[in-house]
This record gives sequence, C-alpha cells and structure tokens, in this order.
Amino acid sequence: MQWEEVSGYDDAMNPIRTYQVCNVRELNQNNWLRSDYIPRKDVLRIYVEMKFTVRDCNSIPNIPGSCKETFNLFYYESDADTATATSPFWMENPYVKVDTIAPDESFSMLESGRVNTKVRSFGPLSKAGFYLAFQDLGACMSLISVRVFYKKCSTTIANFAVFPETATGAEATSLVIAPGTCVPNALEVSVPLKLYCNGDGEWMVPVGACTCAAGFEPAMKDTQCQACSPGTFKSKQGEGFCSPCPPNSRTSSGASNVCSCRNGYYRADNDSPDSACTTVPSSPRNVFSNVNETSLVLEWSEPRESGGRDDLLYNVICKKCLPERGMCTRCDDNVDISPRHLGLTQRRVAVRNLQAHTQYSFEIQAVNGVSSKSPYAPQFVAVNITTNQAAPSAVPTVHLMGATASTMSLSWLPPEKPNGIILDYEIKYHEKDQGEAIAHTMTAQRSSARIEGLKAGTPYVVQVRARTVAGYGRYSSPADFSTNLQSDPEKTLQEQLPLIVGSATAGLVFIIAVVVIAIVCLRKQRNGSESEYTEKLQQYITPGMKVYIDPFTYEDPNEAVREFAKEIDISCVKIEEVIGAGNPHKPPSNRGKATRHFQAIPNCPFDLITSQVINAVEQDYRLPPPMDCPTALHQLMLDCWVKERNLRPKFSQIVNTLDKLIRNAASLKVVTSTQSGDLLRIGVTLAGHQKKILGSIQDMRLQMNQTLPVQV
Repeated sequence: MQWEEVSGYDDAMNPIRTYQVCNVRELNQNNWLRSDYIPRKDVLRIYVEMKFTVRDCNSIPNIPGSCKETFNLFYYESDADTATATSPFWMENPYVKVDTIAPDESFSMLESGRVNTKVRSFGPLSKAGFYLAFQDLGACMSLISVRVFYKKCSTTIANFAVFPETATGAEATSLVIAPGTCVPNALEVSVPLKLYCNGDGEWMVPVGACTCAAGFEPAMKDTQCQACSPGTFKSKQGEGFCSPCPPNSRTSSGASNVCSCRNGYYRADNDSPDSACTTVPSSPRNVFSNVNETSLVLEWSEPRESGGRDDLLYNVICKKCLPERGMCTRCDDNVDISPRHLGLTQRRVAVRNLQAHTQYSFEIQAVNGVSSKSPYAPQFVAVNITTNQAAPSAVPTVHLMGATASTMSLSWLPPEKPNGIILDYEIKYHEKDQGEAIAHTMTAQRSSARIEGLKAGTPYVVQVRARTVAGYGRYSSPADFSTNLQSDPEKTLQEQLPLIVGSATAGLVFIIAVVVIAIVCLRKQRNGSESEYTEKLQQYITPGMKVYIDPFTYEDPNEAVREFAKEIDISCVKIEEVIGAGNPHKPPSNRGKATRHFQAIPNCPFDLITSQVINAVEQDYRLPPPMDCPTALHQLMLDCWVKERNLRPKFSQIVNTLDKLIRNAASLKVVTSTQSGDLLRIGVTLAGHQKKILGSIQDMRLQMNQTLPVQV
C-alpha cells in the first residue's frame, strides 16, 4: 500500500531495512503498513517504540498544501493470525487508533536525516494477539524500526521473601500485587507477603516479612539464611546472627538452636537456651543451734558454691531419732518450723513443739533452680540435738460437774503433752466482774477439784494448768461457770454412811484382788524368774516374813496347793500353817515359797460362790476401780485377769511395773475416772469390754503417731 521496503545504512554505517513513503505531490493519501501477528502472552499493556525520520514539507518545492509531517499508529486485536490483504478493512474502525505521531525534528534535502524516537502504549488487551498498523496521510518519511515490548517488575528478594517476575497493569498508573514466599530456612513474621508492581515496572510498598529460622543467620546481603557453624547456635527466629555456646555447654553439629549442657550441669525449666548451664550448690556451712526446753533455733551460713545461680533456697528436714533402734524417722506434723521448712530464703528457723528428752536430727539442704534436674539428693549439713525437760501443754477445756450456792465441782482432762509426770494442778478462779487482779488459786492432786467458799448466784471465770518438775504449763482457756442461787440441804451422816461403807469395802476388795493377781501371775514364772523377782522386791519386803495360803474354801489344804501352785516346782512349796478367816492378812514374800490366799464369805455355800464367780469372769466382768484407785494399778489388775492365759503378764513384768510405780509415786496420783467413766455412761459396764475399747483407742493413737523412716 504505497509503503516501500528499502535497505540502507544508519549513522554508524550499520545495514538497516526501512519502510518509506513519499507521495506528497498527490492529494488524498491513505497509505497503510501492517505488522505481522504478535502474541500477547497474558500481557495487559503493550509499549511500541518507533524510530523514524520525516522531511520538512517546506523543503519540497511545487507541492500542494496537502503535505503532512505526521503519521498515525493503530492496533487490531485477534485471537488468531487471520489478517489478509483486505481484512480487516483499512480504516480506523475496526483498527483502534493509538496516537498521531509527530517528529521532534524534520530534515530537508540538503541535510542528513534526523532520527526521531517515540514510545506509545495501549491497553488493556484481552485477545490472544494483535497487529500494529501505520497510516500515512501524505508525509515523506522513513520508518526505520519498530520495537514492541511490555514492562514488568523483575524477580526480587525483599525482607527474606521472594517475589516473582510480574507484568505491569493495564493502565500506566496500575499497581499489580505480587505474592511472595519466604526464602529457604526462613519463616514468616507478618502476613500477607506481597509487593506492588507499578506501571513503570518498579516494585513499591513491600508488605509482610520473613526472618531466618532458629539455627540459621542472614547471609548474602540479607537474601539467604545460612546454617550456624558447629560450636555456635541461634536459639530464636529473627534477624540476629549465630553466637558461641554459653558457658558449660557445647554443640558439635551445624544449624543448632541450643547448646547441650556438659555432664553435671543443667538448665532450669524457665532458663532460656541463651543462658549458661549451672550446677547444684554445695551444702550449707557453720550450723548454729540453740535449744530451749522443747524449742530450737537453727542458723547457718550460705554454701561455699552456689552452682552459678542466684536462686538459692534452703530446706530443713526434721527427724526424730531412736538410739536404741539405730534409726531416725520424719517428725510428725505437730512439729512447727517457722517460717516454713521448705523453700526458705533466709538462713534461720525456729522449731517448736518438740518432745522433751528426745534426740532429733535436722538436715539443712541447699537447693537452687536445677536441683530437681540432678539425679542425686541435695547436699546438706546435719546437726543432732537433744531437747530438755519442758513444761506440760495447756489443759483442755474445763467442765463443771456440779454446783451449789457456795461450791463448784470441776473436772478436766490431763494435758495432751504432759512432757513428764504431772505433779499437781493449779486452779485459778475469780469473779467475772472483778478481773484477774484479785484471783484466787488452789491446787489439786488429780484432774478434778471442788472449789468452796463462793458467793451464791455469782458467775466465775476458771482456768487450770498442770505442773511437772519443769514447772507450770499454760492455763486452759477461760471458762465461765456460775454458782446456784440457793443452798442445797446438807446430807446427814446416815445418808453418807452407805457411801463410806461402800468405799471402804471396795478398797478392801481391791487389795485382795491385787494379792490374788500377783499369786496367779506367779504360776507363769519358771526357772530364772525367782532371782529377778527377789532382786526387785527385796527393797520393799521385810526379811523373815512368811508366805502363806488360806485353804479355807477347800476341805483338803493339799488340794488347794495342787490347784493354785501347779505351775511351781513341788519342792518349792511348803505348807507351814493353816489360818482361819479371822486371821489378819500377811503380805506375800519371796523366800522360795509361793502360796495363794482366799477370803471366804461367811454363811455362803462354796458351790454357789464358785459358779457365780466363774460366770462373771467368763462374761468378762471385772471388779471396777474403787474410789481414788490409781489408773496404773487398775490397769495392771485387768491385764492379769485376761481370759487368754498366754496374754497375761509374767510375774517379772508385774514386778517391773510395780517397781516403776513405786519409784514414780506421782504416777499413782492419776486416778481412773474419765475414760472409764465415759464408757460407763454410754452403757459399757463390763471391765473386759472397757479394756478392749481403751486398748483399741491406744493402738489407734500409736498408729497415727507412727512415721516411716526417711530415705537419705
């Protein structure tokens, strides 16, 4: 179409091929030049760079006024290469005009051609390809070259993320979003990862970022993440670099995020991987103890080695020792260690509520944050102490047993921790409205007392405390009691006589029972027991006194001897004389002879007495304790009357018990009243049943107080 392909040379004498047109002397020119089919390749906007020359119309003589110095650029979209010489039609529609191209410089005949370069763009494109077309309307020009291209943002790495090559948008002002991915060994720290590509093919506005993972550090100008070398580590994800292993740790592999501790060194659960490995502390030093009766103060110095940590704590372990068994067991919960016994920050504790005259061992441990990681027990220093005599604990609640207009009868239980033998009790009382300033005191030998000389209908405050050789204990809590408004009539001697007679009779029966028990238990002793018995009782029996037996209830005295002395060698038994019921009792002696004495009941058939006694014994009936009977003696009597003979104490044991009671006379002041009285009130009347119940209670107390040995 009037465009002519011409070969030539450029300014540098390089061969070129051009298309020329110069039909300026003819009117109404419409010359078209079309390119080959150009695939789009998903590009939205196309750029066209044109290099051309245009002759100045004024330099051409004798031309009509239709001479032009411009040309037009068109494009036509198509999904296939279907264009022909006549299709599409050579006109602006269906072609789409891009722009009219004018030169910056034109040339004349006398001058060399000046090359113009123009760039135009068009879009958005939607079909598979397109054609370019150039329209001449009467110019004299040469189209030297046409370069078709598109703009893109090249592959780049920003913030340790890779963004792929991205073509520009459909418009020159468009921003195209390119998604990114972290480089190898990097992790996202913020999302989404994206970068914007503008119309000029430049990246703008990065969003999101990645950083190197733990065990890797930045490299190659922050475009790669390389592994930490052996002996170094990086514990956290981030932009930081690898560091040498902390003290007392090591690593032999690359890409390490932690250095393992050397043998004997540890990290606590809350220690960071960047921290040094530490070890357990040594034992505390210079323990000082100060014993005050059953209290103790312990002080110590800090260990020589803390293990490299500043979270040092101390534990105090209390153990009660039994030298005769050669073992120590953990103290029970009654022992008070203040401020506490575990996790101490200070180096001083006060210990209270220890038992008197008891050996204890205290272990003072030093621990820190890694002691639980060690397979070994904490290092400690031990100190052994023995407590002194202590005053008794406080008396429990005082009870009012009865009151008149001028008297009050009180009772109480002994202290839970007597810490020795209770010598007596002190009762302090005063009128409630007058205060302690004018309080009165009195003493009692047992756990009950009668206060006299009080005002009628008056409230009193009463407190009781116990005394041992170590002194008085604490008073009981104040208790408020009142006397009656009116006096009770005094009992006549006739009314009191049965009580007096009954008490005397019970005391006589008790003495007879003790003698009988002693003789019965003698039957269990064989060879070897007599010497021990003689050695024990020789201190209390007058030499030369004879042992005798009363065979009053037997027709034949020899039968009595065979019945009651069958466990004794017959050579050791001798009947020296027979006495009647009216003779006074003689105490038993240990001169190589053993006898049995029974007091007959006048005018009572023997068979009836025997059957009644046997039935009562079989039904676990035992004589109740007489008034003011010491608890220890009554218990000894019950032990000797156990139905199973193998469970009865041996004669040597009876002697030992009596020996201890005599040496500790104060123990005979403890009267059987409270526990047995409680059992009687709830309907347990048989002594055997009472003994079983009380024995079970005692066993439970022992089990509750029992502790296990501590594994050291």
